[in-house]
Amino acid sequence: MRDLPDDVRPYRRTPDFTCETVPKALTHAHDTKPGVWGRIVVVEGEVLYRILEPTPEDVLLSPAVHGVVEPTMKHDVQPRPGARFYVEFLRAPD
Repeated sequence: MRDLPDDVRPYRRTPDFTCETVPKALTHAHDTKPGVWGRIVVVEGEVLYRILEPTPEDVLLSPAVHGVVEPTMKHDVQPRPGARFYVEFLRAPD
């Protein structure tokens, strides 16, 4: 699993999502802007995090395992029934 750089800091986060409330855009290929990292934090249950490029990789996230989204890398999420999670966005200070 990838690691966040030491110099990035959180600046925004989503509300908690479940299978019923996750925006459809997150369940299809999407990416972050240049310089923007993401941390997928699972509060309950499990979420399948699919990194689609440069090398496809599937990671099963849980409260003990968070996902790291690298800038501009295509990915999606597939929450399992009973999952609750949020996404925290990070970037380096100006």
